Amino acid sequence: MRGRIPLRGWLVVNGFLYTGKFTELTKMFVAAAERKEICLEVRSNTEIYTGIFELDPAVSRPDFVLFWDKDVILARYLELSGIPVYNSSHSIEVCDDKRKTYLALLEAGIPIPRTISGPMTYENVGFPTLDFVDGLEGGMGYPLIVKEAFGSFGEQVYMAENREDLERMLKAIERKPFLLQQYISASRGQDVRLQVVGDQVVAAMRRYSDNDFRANITSGGHMVRYEPEEAACLLAVRACQATGCDFAGVDLLFTEDGFLVCEVNSNAHFKNLYDCTRINTAEFILEYISSRPLKMA
Repeated sequence: MRGRIPLRGWLVVNGFLYTGKFTELTKMFVAAAERKEICLEVRSNTEIYTGIFELDPAVSRPDFVLFWDKDVILARYLELSGIPVYNSSHSIEVCDDKRKTYLALLEAGIPIPRTISGPMTYENVGFPTLDFVDGLEGGMGYPLIVKEAFGSFGEQVYMAENREDLERMLKAIERKPFLLQQYISASRGQDVRLQVVGDQVVAAMRRYSDNDFRANITSGGHMVRYEPEEAACLLAVRACQATGCDFAGVDLLFTEDGFLVCEVNSNAHFKNLYDCTRINTAEFILEYISSRPLKMA
């Protein structure tokens, strides 16, 4: 609370996603807001649209927006309307597109696996030839990781064992943007998820799989609480800052020489992290927001 007037915010979610994975996070945020005496109204991107304040002057602007979706056009409109938005439209856009995440981390000098962004093509063209693969595979070697630029829960991540695998995968996703990444053998089937809020790591877990190169829980992985080293925490915070996030789930890979940043998730699904650690990320996010200025600079 600020004085006697409670904060009033919108939790913006996608109006077409009704799965348990998303509704359970909504419930966690609403419950945490009630405990902190914050009035948090759940609004979907089908209820709140660009131009709403101009078309309906009766709609009252909230003090802040907790934007738990990837509709960056709507997020940017809310920012232009003078409302603080967490995370910002820019950070959501950077994290949603793995190619842009890679560039942001590269610019900040953050250690990452060797990465190549696939060449752009057009919807009505695709890849008439895969001759360009000759240049891509040379500096990577096999196996290598193929990632669609847009995807969640590890479901659009593949491993190519050889040239034949790679060509088959590229033909399957040819009209979708993608990138290739170095396979980190020391981290096969395991990684670390660190939840950053502001400039601190508030919770962490190690994820591992006995039968998959991916460690995602959705892909059948397991999780255990993890006490991160200072170096891991500093790296996760740097990655969060490099992508412009106020909070994010940062995935680190193990190497013989330390850690590499694998991904930065602006809208990280933290229910699994809560189940593993009993630490409620929603509490930390709302506490962080309540400490920030009410109006955008």
